Amino acid sequence: MSHFNSSFLTFFRELATNNNSEWFNQNRKTYEKEVKKPFSDFVEEMIRRIQEQEPDLQLKPSDAIARINKDIRFSKDKTPYNTHVSANISVYGKKDKSYPGFFFRLSPENIEIYGGVYAAENHVIQAIRTFILANISDFKKAYGDPLFIEKYGAIQGEKSKRIPPEFKEAVLQEPLIGNKQFYFSATLPATLISSPQLADQLMEYYMAAKKVSNFLRLARTDLK
Repeated sequence: MSHFNSSFLTFFRELATNNNSEWFNQNRKTYEKEVKKPFSDFVEEMIRRIQEQEPDLQLKPSDAIARINKDIRFSKDKTPYNTHVSANISVYGKKDKSYPGFFFRLSPENIEIYGGVYAAENHVIQAIRTFILANISDFKKAYGDPLFIEKYGAIQGEKSKRIPPEFKEAVLQEPLIGNKQFYFSATLPATLISSPQLADQLMEYYMAAKKVSNFLRLARTDLK
């Protein structure tokens, strides 16, 4: 059974052309019934499935789901609401994007999936680089896994303009050591949102990323 029906996408299509507090408040009941509750139920199912692979994961849907209200303090776009829903399933949930988890976003345009390390502080980047340097072969095996390549292609991320001296030679052997981000992504059609196989499809992407995610988590083992 699907968690979502056509009203889910219809709400966001209408919100996109009526992105203001007055319209949202007038349609709040629709949001609660057709968007918020179904998405919370879906995230709860995804957490249960991922817990089978990560028994230590203790997370409530509210810990993973981002607010629909946008943070517009530093944005040129002052419309108050996101026209999508998203969740980050990891031990830290939505609080920490630098910890490798499983992030997905549903919108009328598409389904976006992300994993890896996106916004990390310098000491986290240093720890990841050090771990890669000590385990280059294992790292290459993880991102060279055929299933990872099939689903995500490759690890992405911005390169550092300056590489610390201890890593300069290693970059020649493994260029990804020069990254300051280590993320990967995939896009699926929005038509899958109403499919009963949506959770199965997302779990395929979770499993495809498992080796890379586990490697990046091990790199943070000693970090507080």
